[in-house]
Amino acid sequence: MTLPYLAYGSNLLTSRLAARCPSARAIGRAMIPGHALDFSKHGRDGTGKATITQGAATAPGVLFEISAADIPALDAAEGAGMHYEKIEIMLATGQRAFTYRALMRQVGLTPFEWYLALIRAGRREHGLGLDDLAAITPIPDPQPDRPGFIAAREALERAGYRDWRAAL
Repeated sequence: MTLPYLAYGSNLLTSRLAARCPSARAIGRAMIPGHALDFSKHGRDGTGKATITQGAATAPGVLFEISAADIPALDAAEGAGMHYEKIEIMLATGQRAFTYRALMRQVGLTPFEWYLALIRAGRREHGLGLDDLAAITPIPDPQPDRPGFIAAREALERAGYRDWRAAL
């Protein structure tokens, strides 16, 4: 059995999501009406992570199918119940999918460069626009051996980026 999952942040990059959920298969682009993307989720590393918030905007995403057996690994990676809540969302097509939304938000957070590179690379991979990300100025990660940074570089390399900075 597979379930529809809507990615809008770093999981947009198929190689990143597949490392967490080997069964993940992209179905196509999706729009999330009444929601905007921002970086107000306080990450474990102190930086801003992507979340969706209700508003007048429409946030872009990608609909994936994921095997039910892979969902616990995705829940763990997303910190479901601790950092993000798992929600059901209605897409512009009327289809329902599950996704994650930050449990708590903090204004003024900034993402690391590698994190924003994952999102931009995922958007390019799936033909989504980058305009709403143009005003985001990420910060360099002072710890190149950070596990998240290493995993991001590996996912970007699997996606064809010889230098992860090219995704910025």
